[in-house]
Amino acid sequence: MSFETDLLEAAEDELDRAMTLGWRELVKLTPWGDTFEGFTPGGREVCFERTYLWEHETGGDIRVEVSVYEARAFEDGVRLTRVITKETGGSNE
Repeated sequence: MSFETDLLEAAEDELDRAMTLGWRELVKLTPWGDTFEGFTPGGREVCFERTYLWEHETGGDIRVEVSVYEARAFEDGVRLTRVITKETGGSNE
């Protein structure tokens, strides 16, 4: 598995997990972020960064960002983004 594919698969999995909370749960926490260490599907040791931010204005849609990168090379990592809409309370990919 290539380096990029490995990071992308890890980021997609983490983003899916990040999207399990709905708008009603996240509105109480946003803005919020966390970074933790883990492993990719290919066994690489990486950092996972998850953030919940306001997409435009406070109290509106929530942008969910996930980054996966090796600690020594943040700029070579992968960043994915989705939005949880206030209107539907779910994701808008």
